[in-house]
Amino acid sequence: MGTLTYIKNLIKDRNVASVTPSSIFTVKKATKRIDFSKNITLVEFGPGTGVFSKYLLDNMTSGSRLIMIELNKTFVDVLYGIDDGRVSVYNESAEAVEDIVFNEGLTGVDYILSGIPFSFLDAETRNRILKASANLLDKEGKFIAYQTSGHLKKPLEKHFRNISTEYEFRNLPPMCIYEADNREGLF
Repeated sequence: MGTLTYIKNLIKDRNVASVTPSSIFTVKKATKRIDFSKNITLVEFGPGTGVFSKYLLDNMTSGSRLIMIELNKTFVDVLYGIDDGRVSVYNESAEAVEDIVFNEGLTGVDYILSGIPFSFLDAETRNRILKASANLLDKEGKFIAYQTSGHLKKPLEKHFRNISTEYEFRNLPPMCIYEADNREGLF
């Protein structure tokens, strides 16, 4: 599924923020600090049709886990087609992340990768998701988000100690990529 699917869902679903799947340039830049050499647990908010998911699975160890949380039913139906024992797919809001992670028998995760359009969310919902994300990350964990603008820095500062941003212009639209964690003495 490609651009046409995204455009149709953009028209029908106000939570879809893009007219096209993310470019491979965005995928690689957003995931470059993920340590794929060890077993990890990664939660993906808003995986869409799985552009990031496929890349993650191609690079993750056989002992890793990928938990995908997608609100759009059309996209969820596509994600259900990923035949990989490391994958769990939830047709839920990212607000349910703590319950989902605990349902998976986990107390924390190594990474959270988010493509959900935080600028579309009201402040209360955005803060609940970011607070839950910060609480779920293990000590060395990272929250990574790719967004169409630089709007997320201030909300991240309420929940994370270290925040960095990069831009990827080889995407339609260009993306601002955030990385946040709560480790001491890094930045």
